[in-house]
Amino acid sequence: MKIDLAKVTTKGQVTIPKVIRDILGLNDGSKVLFIKKGDDIVIKNSAMVALEKIQNAFDGEEMRLALTNEDDVVQMIKEFRNSKKNIDFHQKLSYNDKKR
Repeated sequence: MKIDLAKVTTKGQVTIPKVIRDILGLNDGSKVLFIKKGDDIVIKNSAMVALEKIQNAFDGEEMRLALTNEDDVVQMIKEFRNSKKNIDFHQKLSYNDKKR
């Protein structure tokens, strides 16, 4: 367990020690989350929490969509972009027809 000490300023600010910033992957401008767990407060890199949530949301999707490698993912993205272009094109046609 890593223990470090920081002092709270009169404005309520704390400098996170460098070793802790490095562990959390924090850089200038990074945002942190303060999470209450029981009697403890956990500090997390908000970008990493967002990434974890995205990964959890997509868990199992590769099997459901039969994606076995990176080429499958690239192909799926191309197909999606083409279908979106077709939808956008048809919506524009429909909009233009209504204006006439």
